[in-house]
Amino acid sequence: MGKRSRQRQKNQNASRDDRDNAGWGAGYADIIKENKLFEDYYKEQGLIPEGEFDQFMEAMREPLPATIRITGYKSHAKEILHCLKEKYFKDIQELEIDSQKIEAPQPLSWYPDEQAWHTNMSRKLIRKSPLLEKFHQFLVSETESGNISRQEAVSMIPPLLLKIESHHKILDMCAAPGSKTAQLIEMLHSDMDVPFPEGFVIANDVDNKRCYLLVHQAKRLNSPCIMVVNHDASCIPTLQIDSGGRKDVLFYDRVLCDVPCSGDGTMRKNIDVWKKWTTSNSLHLHGLQLRIAVRGIEQLAVGGRMVYSTCSLNPIEDEAVIAALLEKSEGALELADASADLPGLKWMPGVTSWKLMTKEGQWFSNWSEVPSSRHTQIRPTMFPPKDPEKLAGLHLERCMRILPHHQNTGGFFVAVLVKKAPMPWNKRHPKLRKSAPTQTGGSLAADVPRLLPEGSAEETEDGGPGGRGDGETETAGAPPAQEAAGKQDAVCGPPPSKKLRVFGYKEDPFVFLTEDDPVFTTIQSFYDLSPDFPKLNVLTRTHEGKKRHLYMVSKELRNVLLNNGERMKVINTGVKVWSRNSDGEEFGCAFRLAQEGIYTLQPYIRSRIIRVSVEDIKVLLTQENPFLSKLENDAHAQAKQTGMGSIVLKYIPNPNDPSEPQCPIQLCGWRGKTSIRAFVPRNERFHYLRLLGVEVFRDKQGLGQKSRDGAKEAAAAGKGGELENGDGNGSQEPKTEGGNKEQQQLKDTKGAVAD
Repeated sequence: MGKRSRQRQKNQNASRDDRDNAGWGAGYADIIKENKLFEDYYKEQGLIPEGEFDQFMEAMREPLPATIRITGYKSHAKEILHCLKEKYFKDIQELEIDSQKIEAPQPLSWYPDEQAWHTNMSRKLIRKSPLLEKFHQFLVSETESGNISRQEAVSMIPPLLLKIESHHKILDMCAAPGSKTAQLIEMLHSDMDVPFPEGFVIANDVDNKRCYLLVHQAKRLNSPCIMVVNHDASCIPTLQIDSGGRKDVLFYDRVLCDVPCSGDGTMRKNIDVWKKWTTSNSLHLHGLQLRIAVRGIEQLAVGGRMVYSTCSLNPIEDEAVIAALLEKSEGALELADASADLPGLKWMPGVTSWKLMTKEGQWFSNWSEVPSSRHTQIRPTMFPPKDPEKLAGLHLERCMRILPHHQNTGGFFVAVLVKKAPMPWNKRHPKLRKSAPTQTGGSLAADVPRLLPEGSAEETEDGGPGGRGDGETETAGAPPAQEAAGKQDAVCGPPPSKKLRVFGYKEDPFVFLTEDDPVFTTIQSFYDLSPDFPKLNVLTRTHEGKKRHLYMVSKELRNVLLNNGERMKVINTGVKVWSRNSDGEEFGCAFRLAQEGIYTLQPYIRSRIIRVSVEDIKVLLTQENPFLSKLENDAHAQAKQTGMGSIVLKYIPNPNDPSEPQCPIQLCGWRGKTSIRAFVPRNERFHYLRLLGVEVFRDKQGLGQKSRDGAKEAAAAGKGGELENGDGNGSQEPKTEGGNKEQQQLKDTKGAVAD
C-alpha cells in the first residue's frame, strides 16, 4: 500500500470513528461554521422538507447532545438503570450552574427498555460541579467496565434494525472503533444463562491499528463469541467451515455494512468537516462503498438481512449505492420496509431523484450530460435509474434518512436489504437457518451448501463480475483503490485479487488444546469440572513453553479458526478463563480463575464455590485480605471447608428482598491460610459496590475519598491493610503476572469507597 493509499484509508476511517465515539464537548477552537457550497448543494437536492432548511442549518451548528447506552445483555443492566435514575439523574435535576438549570437526561424514545439516554451537558459542564463530577466518574468507570457505552444516538440504529437472534452468524464489515460491534455482542448474549450462544460476530477493519481499538471495545464484554480480523472489506475472504466432515462455505445470517463516508452528518461534532467538505468527497467514495456493499451481499445467506449505513446525507453515497446494488441483483435483493421497527424514531424517506455537482459548482442530472473528460471521476451508478417503472420497483422510499433538527441528533442514512435469492452471477442457494436448533451442540450451519471443488463449472458467490474464485489468494489490508472503480460501467464486485500483503504486527498463534492435554489433569480435579465442559474450545497463544493464559471460544468460532488459518488475519478472539499461578501447584493447580471469563466458565465448575451475602461482598471489595472471620457465618463455614487456592465467590439474589441487588454476582477470589480476597479489577469493584449501594467517589486529584456516612469504615479499611494483609497472616496469595497491579487497584478502591 503506497503512501497516498494509506493516507486515503486514514481519511476514510475518520468519519466512522467520529460518529461512533460521540463527543462530550467540542474541544475545538472556534471554527466558523459556514460552507456555502454545502448549503447550495443541499438546497438544490431538496432533501430537507420545505420551510425547514434554516432549522436544519441551525441544528448543524449546535453542539451534539451527549448520549449513553446501558449494556443491554448483562443481568446488571436493570440495576445500573435504577442507580442512574434514582441517584445521579435526581441529583442533576436540582442543580444550577451559572444560573442555568441543568436539563436532566432523557431516554431515547425509540431505543428499547430505556437503555439509551441523552443530555445536553458537555464534558466541560460535567466537571464544573462536584455532583456532576461524580456523575462523570460513574460514566468513566462503568464505561471501562463494559456496563455503559458512550455512543452517538444515530450510531445505535443499524444493530437494532438487524434483528439479531442468539444463533445468528454476524459479519461487521467496517467495525472499528466498535460501538456497534458491542451492540451486536450484547444481542447475542440476550440470555445470560447460555454461556456459549450458537451465534458469533466476526468484526473486521482494514486499519490494523484501529483493530486494536476494536479489540479493546469488544473485550469489555467478555464474550467467547467475538473474533476481530484485519482485511479490506471490499475483498474480505470467503471463509470455510467443517460441516459433517466436509468443507462448506460460511454464509452469514446478518451483515452490518457501515461504510466509510464523507461524514457530513457529523458536522455537529466533527467541526473540521465545515471547512473540508466538498462534493468531490462523495464522488471519490462511491465506488468503494458500492464494492464493500456488494461483497457484503455476496457473503450473506439467502433469507438474511444486511444493513447499509453512512453518516452522510449525500444521495451519491446513500440512495445511489442502494439503487446500483438493487439493479445489479436483478431481483435477488429487496429493500425492506423498516418503518415500524423503531417506533418513536423520526426519519425522512429515501429520495428517488438527485443530481450530481462537481466541486467547481457544475451540475449533472444524468450520465449523458457528463463530458468524457470526467468519466473517470463520475460513473453511471451515481445517477438514479432512468426508467420510471424500474425506479418505482426499487422502493427507494424505504431508505431512512435521519435529519439533525428532527430529534436533536447527528445526520444519518440507513437501509435494510433482504436477500431473496443468490446473486445473478451465482447459481448456488445458501439457506438461512430459520431458528436455533434444539441442541446447542449441533454442527455449525449444517444447512450451508457444500463448497464446490476448485475448477468446478458451477460458480461460487465470489466468482461474480470482478470477483475471484475460491482458489485465488485473498487480499489482506489491500488499498481501497477507488479509482479502479471508474474503469468499468458495471461496478458490482470486489476488485481483482492481489498478492497477499500483511501489514501491522505479527500476531501470536491461536493453539487449541486437545482433550488429553496434561494441563487439564489438575484443572479437572481441582475445580471438579462437569463432564460436558468443552475442553476442545480452550486455546492458548503459544506453541512452545509454559502456557501463561488459557482462553475459551465458542464451538462455532473454533470451527472457523481451525478451517481458515491461512485465509484470514485474526487479531484477537476468545475470553481469558485461567491464568498461570507460579505458586499454585503446591495447592493443587497451577492455574487460577480469571475474572474476565468467570461468567463463561462458572456453569462448568462444581467445587470451590463459596456462596456469599451482600455484606460479605462489601467486605471483600473494600478490605485487602480480610480474615475469614470477617465473613458472615454461612460464608465463613464454607470457606473453612475449602482448601487454599483459587475460588468462586457467588452471590444469588433473594427475590423476597427487593432492597438487595436482583442480579447474580460472581467474583474470582483466593482462599489463603487464614484470610480471603477477591481478584477483581478496580472498575469492576466500583461497579459491584455501586450495585450494593456503596458510594464510590475519588476526588479530582485521585487522592483520598469523599463520603457522607462511611468515613469511619473507609478509614478502618485504609488502616486495616497492615493488620489484615495476607503477608502477615498467612494468606499465601498467588504470585501472578498481574498480581501487583491488582493489589494496587485494591488499594485505589479502598481510598475511594464510602457507604
